[in-house]
Amino acid sequence: MTTGLSTLKLYFFLFTFIFLGCEVDSGKKGNGPSKPNIVIIFTDDQGYADVGVFGAQGYQTPNLDKMAAEGTRYTNFHVANAVCSASRASLLTGCYSNRLGIFGALSHQSQHGLNPDEKTIAEILKPEGYATAIVGKWHLGHLAPFLPTKQGFDEFFGLPYSNDMWPYHPERPDFYPPLPLYENESVIDTLEDQSLLTTWYTERAVDFINRKKDEPFFLYLAHSMPHVPLFVSDKFKDKSENGLYGDVIMEIDWSVGQVIDALKSAGIEDNTLVIFTSDNGPWLSYGAHAGSPGELREGKGTSWEGGVRVPAIMKWPGKIPAGEVQDEAAMTIDLLPTIAHITGASLPEREIDGKNVWPVLSLEEGAVSPQEAYYVYYNQNELQAVISGDWKLVFPHRYRSLPADFVKPSDGVPGKYEMVELEEKALYNLRDDKMEQVNLIDERPDVLEKLEQLAAKAREDMGDALTGVEGKNNRHPGRLSVQDI
Repeated sequence: MTTGLSTLKLYFFLFTFIFLGCEVDSGKKGNGPSKPNIVIIFTDDQGYADVGVFGAQGYQTPNLDKMAAEGTRYTNFHVANAVCSASRASLLTGCYSNRLGIFGALSHQSQHGLNPDEKTIAEILKPEGYATAIVGKWHLGHLAPFLPTKQGFDEFFGLPYSNDMWPYHPERPDFYPPLPLYENESVIDTLEDQSLLTTWYTERAVDFINRKKDEPFFLYLAHSMPHVPLFVSDKFKDKSENGLYGDVIMEIDWSVGQVIDALKSAGIEDNTLVIFTSDNGPWLSYGAHAGSPGELREGKGTSWEGGVRVPAIMKWPGKIPAGEVQDEAAMTIDLLPTIAHITGASLPEREIDGKNVWPVLSLEEGAVSPQEAYYVYYNQNELQAVISGDWKLVFPHRYRSLPADFVKPSDGVPGKYEMVELEEKALYNLRDDKMEQVNLIDERPDVLEKLEQLAAKAREDMGDALTGVEGKNNRHPGRLSVQDI
């Protein structure tokens, strides 16, 4: 009997040892999930220089600065398109928005949205056991078939489109209906005041983290601000030296701190990749209610660097180096395949444009972008620029710019742009000339030829309204009817 009992004890010990060994090998830490959590914080119209470590003036962003100190700051990070809906489509699908037929900024009258056949980051993570939530601005279709809950998100709290699409718009007060606040697929309120919007978003984001801390999750926190109209809670009212805009950025910075603190309190900070960036550059015609592109040219709604180069900070303790700066190019289209790589998720069956840039993001020695080029489209499928390495080729096109005698408005009513014609192609070395001032097209015919060839490939693939080329591989948005709006 004694011998038998000892044998049973030995078997039990060996089973326990093997089981625990498997747990260690699986990558689990304590009771936490083995797969990394993903948090994307996406602001709206925040300029390249609207973060302390990127050169902000008149206000402080201590939480974002700390995030940069504990992670890496990316100084050559781009969006695919410098306007709301198009930029978000690219971020969430890994595709150029023009490939998907998503242009501009959808409104309450839009009868289309992101095609449900496209796969979002949320949808590729769901089969891997991820809980998914979007808190904030969606802007990829407000009608029922196009809501986030039909695109892989378990939860949605926020606005279906931009926060200026309401009856108090300074230029179109009779065009927009009341601004709806959604809970999943239902309107739970209409807003007449947005002072608590950033606070509400933050509270919902923290609540989601606390509820889902014991399973892998994807949180997409898409702040409605600093897109106009600007609102701030009493916590940050009149706190900055840069007026209401600075107050708003300080509250967004507070929100970032709350999210990171929640990760720490839950004991999952080391197992979470946090990405902070903006959907495009600042809306410059709003003057004092707009941000700053810093040394970059122009802003939102243009394909110049001030429109498409955005501040980006990423943090993942032990995986992304602390206190570093990365100037190798990357774009929001690369986030989906990179997240797929680090989570083991499968890529969408449909063609995507992004590539896995984890070696670049994690600063592997010698890492360079796997992308041959990045393409900047705007308006209705106009190929306006090609970026490859240090070089950017800009094609003739019309773009909006502020007149030389522009006086910054301070009351939330925008000034007027003028349309400018770029009549000749221009070639810039972005490493030496971020302002895009020195045209080297005559000095570097070899670079021009290479970028022209890349542009020709893009036109054949996705088309180009500027040259009248129809792409072979574009897809359609989701529609309620066959008629275009």
